[in-house]
Amino acid sequence: MVYRDWVWLIVTVYCVPPSLQPGDLLYVVSPSGTLRECESFQAGLDLWRSRGYQVTCVPGYDGRWGYLAGTDEQRRHQLEIAINDPECKGILASRGGYGGSRLLEDWQWPPALQSSPKWLVGFSDVTSLLWSLSAQGISGVHGPLLTTLAHEPSWSVERLWHWVEGGALDALNGKPWSRGRAIAPLFPANLTVATHLLSTAHQPPLDGIILAFEDVSEAPYRIDRMLTQWRMTGAFDHIAGIALGRFSRCDPPKDVPSFSVAEVLRDRLSDLDIPIVADLPFGHDGVNACLPVGVTACLDANEGTLSWP
Repeated sequence: MVYRDWVWLIVTVYCVPPSLQPGDLLYVVSPSGTLRECESFQAGLDLWRSRGYQVTCVPGYDGRWGYLAGTDEQRRHQLEIAINDPECKGILASRGGYGGSRLLEDWQWPPALQSSPKWLVGFSDVTSLLWSLSAQGISGVHGPLLTTLAHEPSWSVERLWHWVEGGALDALNGKPWSRGRAIAPLFPANLTVATHLLSTAHQPPLDGIILAFEDVSEAPYRIDRMLTQWRMTGAFDHIAGIALGRFSRCDPPKDVPSFSVAEVLRDRLSDLDIPIVADLPFGHDGVNACLPVGVTACLDANEGTLSWP
Protein backbone atom coordinates (compact mmCIF):
# COMPACT_ATOMS: atom_id res chain seq x y z
CA MET A 1 0.00 0.00 0.00
CA VAL A 2 1.26 3.48 -0.90
CA TYR A 3 -0.77 6.39 0.45
CA ARG A 4 1.29 9.17 -1.11
CA ASP A 5 -1.11 10.49 -3.80
CA TRP A 6 -4.23 10.33 -1.65
CA VAL A 7 -2.64 11.85 1.44
CA TRP A 8 -1.02 14.83 -0.24
CA LEU A 9 -4.41 15.97 -1.52
CA ILE A 10 -5.73 16.62 1.99
CA VAL A 11 -2.65 17.82 3.86
CA THR A 12 -3.16 20.83 6.12
CA VAL A 13 -0.15 23.11 6.35
CA TYR A 14 1.04 23.66 9.90
CA CYS A 15 3.37 26.53 10.72
CA VAL A 16 6.68 25.50 12.25
CA PRO A 17 7.74 28.44 14.48
CA PRO A 18 10.88 30.42 13.60
CA SER A 19 14.06 28.52 14.40
CA LEU A 20 15.47 29.06 17.86
CA GLN A 21 19.05 30.08 18.47
CA PRO A 22 21.10 30.15 21.66
CA GLY A 23 20.48 33.42 23.45
CA ASP A 24 16.72 33.31 22.81
CA LEU A 25 14.32 33.70 25.71
CA LEU A 26 12.30 30.64 26.72
CA TYR A 27 9.56 30.58 29.35
CA VAL A 28 8.81 27.67 31.67
CA VAL A 29 5.17 26.95 32.54
CA SER A 30 3.40 24.25 34.54
CA PRO A 31 0.11 23.66 32.72
CA SER A 32 -0.68 20.35 34.36
CA GLY A 33 0.34 18.65 37.60
CA THR A 34 2.11 20.27 40.50
CA LEU A 35 5.90 20.14 40.33
CA ARG A 36 7.40 17.31 42.41
CA GLU A 37 10.59 16.18 40.69
CA CYS A 38 12.65 19.21 41.72
CA GLU A 39 16.12 17.78 41.09
CA SER A 40 15.20 16.50 37.63
CA PHE A 41 13.50 19.80 36.89
CA GLN A 42 16.63 21.76 37.80
CA ALA A 43 18.75 19.42 35.70
CA GLY A 44 16.48 20.08 32.72
CA LEU A 45 16.78 23.83 33.22
CA ASP A 46 20.55 23.50 33.40
CA LEU A 47 20.66 21.63 30.10
CA TRP A 48 18.73 24.30 28.21
CA ARG A 49 20.84 27.01 29.81
CA SER A 50 24.05 25.16 28.99
CA ARG A 51 22.98 25.39 25.35
CA GLY A 52 23.00 29.18 25.76
CA TYR A 53 19.29 29.87 26.16
CA GLN A 54 17.80 32.36 28.59
CA VAL A 55 15.26 30.31 30.52
CA THR A 56 12.78 32.08 32.81
CA CYS A 57 10.24 30.37 35.04
CA VAL A 58 6.86 32.11 34.85
CA PRO A 59 5.55 33.04 38.31
CA GLY A 60 3.28 30.26 39.52
CA TYR A 61 5.20 27.44 37.81
CA ASP A 62 5.74 25.91 41.27
CA GLY A 63 2.17 26.46 42.43
CA ARG A 64 -0.06 23.85 43.99
CA TRP A 65 -3.81 23.37 44.04
CA GLY A 66 -4.53 19.77 44.92
CA TYR A 67 -2.78 17.68 42.27
CA LEU A 68 -2.61 20.67 39.91
CA ALA A 69 0.03 23.39 39.62
CA GLY A 70 -2.49 26.08 40.56
CA THR A 71 -6.07 26.77 39.61
CA ASP A 72 -7.10 26.61 35.97
CA GLU A 73 -7.05 30.40 35.77
CA GLN A 74 -3.58 30.57 37.31
CA ARG A 75 -2.20 27.98 34.89
CA ARG A 76 -3.86 29.65 31.90
CA HIS A 77 -2.30 32.91 33.02
CA GLN A 78 1.15 31.32 32.87
CA LEU A 79 0.55 30.41 29.22
CA GLU A 80 -0.82 33.85 28.44
CA ILE A 81 2.24 35.57 29.92
CA ALA A 82 4.53 33.48 27.72
CA ILE A 83 2.43 33.89 24.57
CA ASN A 84 1.95 37.63 24.96
CA ASP A 85 5.61 38.44 25.58
CA PRO A 86 7.09 39.24 22.15
CA GLU A 87 10.58 38.46 23.44
CA CYS A 88 9.61 34.89 24.33
CA LYS A 89 10.45 32.46 21.52
CA GLY A 90 9.45 29.16 23.11
CA ILE A 91 7.50 27.58 25.95
CA LEU A 92 8.83 24.62 27.93
CA ALA A 93 6.42 22.53 29.99
CA SER A 94 7.85 21.65 33.40
CA ARG A 95 6.07 18.30 33.74
CA GLY A 96 2.98 16.36 32.75
CA GLY A 97 0.58 14.69 35.15
CA TYR A 98 -2.97 15.90 34.57
CA GLY A 99 -4.70 19.20 33.97
CA GLY A 100 -3.85 20.50 30.50
CA SER A 101 -7.25 19.69 29.04
CA ARG A 102 -8.95 21.68 31.81
CA LEU A 103 -7.26 24.82 30.49
CA LEU A 104 -8.95 24.40 27.11
CA GLU A 105 -12.50 24.55 28.40
CA ASP A 106 -14.10 27.87 27.35
CA TRP A 107 -10.68 29.34 26.47
CA GLN A 108 -9.14 30.69 23.30
CA TRP A 109 -5.45 30.92 22.47
CA PRO A 110 -4.32 34.58 22.62
CA PRO A 111 -4.33 36.32 19.21
CA ALA A 112 -0.65 37.21 19.66
CA LEU A 113 0.18 33.62 18.79
CA GLN A 114 -0.79 34.11 15.16
CA SER A 115 1.56 37.03 14.60
CA SER A 116 4.32 35.50 16.71
CA PRO A 117 4.19 31.66 16.70
CA LYS A 118 6.15 30.08 19.53
CA TRP A 119 7.54 26.64 20.16
CA LEU A 120 5.73 24.50 22.73
CA VAL A 121 7.71 21.50 23.99
CA GLY A 122 6.30 18.69 26.11
CA PHE A 123 4.51 15.35 26.01
CA SER A 124 2.20 13.11 28.02
CA ASP A 125 -0.52 15.40 29.44
CA VAL A 126 0.81 18.24 27.26
CA THR A 127 -0.75 16.32 24.34
CA SER A 128 -3.94 18.30 24.96
CA LEU A 129 -2.14 21.62 24.42
CA LEU A 130 -0.09 20.37 21.46
CA TRP A 131 -3.19 19.13 19.66
CA SER A 132 -5.13 22.28 20.48
CA LEU A 133 -2.20 24.40 19.29
CA SER A 134 -2.27 22.51 15.98
CA ALA A 135 -5.86 23.71 15.54
CA GLN A 136 -4.31 27.20 15.45
CA GLY A 137 -2.14 25.98 12.58
CA ILE A 138 1.02 25.87 14.70
CA SER A 139 3.28 22.84 15.11
CA GLY A 140 4.58 22.01 18.57
CA VAL A 141 7.07 19.39 19.71
CA HIS A 142 6.10 16.11 21.38
CA GLY A 143 9.32 15.81 23.33
CA PRO A 144 11.00 15.70 26.73
CA LEU A 145 9.66 17.75 29.60
CA LEU A 146 12.00 19.69 31.85
CA THR A 147 11.63 16.94 34.45
CA THR A 148 12.64 14.22 31.96
CA LEU A 149 15.18 15.93 29.69
CA ALA A 150 18.23 15.14 31.83
CA HIS A 151 17.34 11.43 31.70
CA GLU A 152 17.56 11.38 27.89
CA PRO A 153 20.64 10.02 26.10
CA SER A 154 22.73 12.72 24.49
CA TRP A 155 21.53 11.89 20.97
CA SER A 156 17.91 12.50 22.00
CA VAL A 157 18.74 15.85 23.62
CA GLU A 158 20.72 16.87 20.54
CA ARG A 159 17.84 15.73 18.33
CA LEU A 160 15.47 18.10 20.14
CA TRP A 161 17.83 21.04 19.87
CA HIS A 162 18.61 20.24 16.24
CA TRP A 163 14.93 20.34 15.32
CA VAL A 164 13.98 23.57 17.11
CA GLU A 165 17.12 25.23 15.77
CA GLY A 166 16.14 24.56 12.16
CA GLY A 167 17.74 21.19 11.45
CA ALA A 168 16.31 18.03 9.92
CA LEU A 169 15.24 14.94 11.84
CA ASP A 170 16.90 11.54 11.52
CA ALA A 171 14.69 8.51 10.94
CA LEU A 172 13.61 6.35 13.87
CA ASN A 173 13.65 2.55 13.71
CA GLY A 174 10.98 0.23 15.04
CA LYS A 175 9.34 -3.09 14.25
CA PRO A 176 6.87 -3.45 11.36
CA TRP A 177 3.51 -4.91 12.31
CA SER A 178 2.04 -4.73 8.82
CA ARG A 179 3.02 -3.75 5.30
CA GLY A 180 2.75 -0.54 3.31
CA ARG A 181 3.88 3.05 3.51
CA ALA A 182 2.06 6.24 4.48
CA ILE A 183 3.20 9.81 3.90
CA ALA A 184 1.04 12.16 5.95
CA PRO A 185 1.02 14.68 8.81
CA LEU A 186 2.14 13.08 12.08
CA PHE A 187 0.15 13.57 15.27
CA PRO A 188 1.97 12.15 18.30
CA ALA A 189 0.02 11.74 21.52
CA ASN A 190 -0.45 10.07 24.81
CA LEU A 191 -3.23 7.60 24.04
CA THR A 192 -5.24 8.35 27.19
CA VAL A 193 -5.15 12.12 26.70
CA ALA A 194 -5.92 11.86 22.98
CA THR A 195 -8.87 9.55 23.66
CA HIS A 196 -10.38 12.17 25.95
CA LEU A 197 -10.04 14.79 23.21
CA LEU A 198 -12.14 12.80 20.74
CA SER A 199 -15.21 14.71 19.51
CA THR A 200 -14.05 17.94 21.14
CA ALA A 201 -13.04 21.14 19.36
CA HIS A 202 -9.42 20.34 20.17
CA GLN A 203 -9.30 17.05 18.26
CA PRO A 204 -7.42 17.61 14.99
CA PRO A 205 -8.91 16.39 11.71
CA LEU A 206 -8.12 12.67 11.63
CA ASP A 207 -8.54 11.92 7.95
CA GLY A 208 -5.26 11.04 6.26
CA ILE A 209 -2.95 11.47 9.26
CA ILE A 210 -0.43 9.23 10.99
CA LEU A 211 -1.15 8.75 14.69
CA ALA A 212 1.76 8.10 17.06
CA PHE A 213 0.69 6.68 20.42
CA GLU A 214 2.43 6.04 23.74
CA ASP A 215 1.16 5.57 27.27
CA VAL A 216 2.15 4.74 30.82
CA SER A 217 0.58 3.00 33.83
CA GLU A 218 -2.52 1.81 32.01
CA ALA A 219 -3.62 -1.81 32.44
CA PRO A 220 -4.13 -3.76 29.19
CA TYR A 221 -7.93 -3.75 29.57
CA ARG A 222 -7.86 0.06 29.78
CA ILE A 223 -5.79 0.26 26.59
CA ASP A 224 -8.37 -2.12 25.05
CA ARG A 225 -11.22 0.10 26.21
CA MET A 226 -9.65 3.24 24.72
CA LEU A 227 -8.83 1.66 21.37
CA THR A 228 -12.33 0.22 21.21
CA GLN A 229 -13.69 3.73 21.66
CA TRP A 230 -11.57 4.93 18.72
CA ARG A 231 -12.95 2.07 16.64
CA MET A 232 -16.60 2.58 17.62
CA THR A 233 -16.52 6.32 17.01
CA GLY A 234 -15.03 5.77 13.55
CA ALA A 235 -11.91 7.74 14.50
CA PHE A 236 -9.67 5.15 12.84
CA ASP A 237 -11.70 4.91 9.64
CA HIS A 238 -9.60 7.22 7.46
CA ILE A 239 -6.21 7.46 9.16
CA ALA A 240 -3.12 6.73 7.07
CA GLY A 241 -1.00 4.83 9.61
CA ILE A 242 -0.12 4.25 13.25
CA ALA A 243 3.29 4.58 14.92
CA LEU A 244 3.57 2.97 18.35
CA GLY A 245 6.04 4.04 20.98
CA ARG A 246 6.55 2.73 24.48
CA PHE A 247 3.68 1.51 26.66
CA SER A 248 5.54 1.43 29.95
CA ARG A 249 4.28 0.08 33.26
CA CYS A 250 1.30 -1.36 31.41
CA ASP A 251 1.76 -4.95 32.55
CA PRO A 252 -1.32 -6.75 33.86
CA PRO A 253 -1.59 -7.42 37.60
CA LYS A 254 -0.05 -10.69 38.74
CA ASP A 255 -2.38 -13.65 39.12
CA VAL A 256 -5.13 -11.94 37.10
CA PRO A 257 -6.10 -13.39 33.69
CA SER A 258 -5.13 -10.86 31.05
CA PHE A 259 -3.72 -10.17 27.63
CA SER A 260 -0.41 -8.37 27.44
CA VAL A 261 -0.51 -4.78 26.21
CA ALA A 262 1.20 -5.90 22.97
CA GLU A 263 -1.53 -8.49 22.43
CA VAL A 264 -4.21 -5.85 22.99
CA LEU A 265 -2.57 -3.45 20.55
CA ARG A 266 -2.31 -6.14 17.88
CA ASP A 267 -5.87 -7.30 18.42
CA ARG A 268 -7.39 -3.82 18.23
CA LEU A 269 -5.21 -2.46 15.40
CA SER A 270 -4.14 -5.32 13.14
CA ASP A 271 -7.34 -5.37 11.06
CA LEU A 272 -7.21 -1.67 10.13
CA ASP A 273 -5.31 -2.47 6.92
CA ILE A 274 -2.87 0.43 7.33
CA PRO A 275 0.91 0.66 7.91
CA ILE A 276 1.79 0.09 11.57
CA VAL A 277 5.27 0.32 13.09
CA ALA A 278 5.78 -0.51 16.78
CA ASP A 279 8.57 -0.24 19.36
CA LEU A 280 9.65 3.21 18.23
CA PRO A 281 11.84 5.10 20.74
CA PHE A 282 9.41 7.56 22.25
CA GLY A 283 7.29 7.66 25.39
CA HIS A 284 7.75 7.37 29.13
CA ASP A 285 10.47 5.51 31.04
CA GLY A 286 13.07 5.44 28.31
CA VAL A 287 14.29 7.33 25.28
CA ASN A 288 11.73 9.90 24.21
CA ALA A 289 12.86 11.04 20.78
CA CYS A 290 11.14 14.30 19.88
CA LEU A 291 8.38 14.21 17.25
CA PRO A 292 6.98 17.31 15.50
CA VAL A 293 3.21 17.77 15.53
CA GLY A 294 1.48 18.13 12.16
CA VAL A 295 4.66 17.88 10.11
CA THR A 296 4.59 15.44 7.19
CA ALA A 297 6.32 12.14 8.00
CA CYS A 298 6.81 8.83 6.22
CA LEU A 299 5.78 5.70 8.08
CA ASP A 300 7.28 2.74 6.26
CA ALA A 301 5.97 -0.56 7.56
CA ASN A 302 8.01 -2.44 4.98
CA GLU A 303 11.25 -1.21 6.56
CA GLY A 304 9.99 -0.46 10.08
CA THR A 305 10.94 3.23 10.01
CA LEU A 306 9.47 6.62 10.78
CA SER A 307 11.18 9.40 8.84
CA TRP A 308 10.67 12.94 7.59
CA PRO A 309 10.85 13.33 3.77
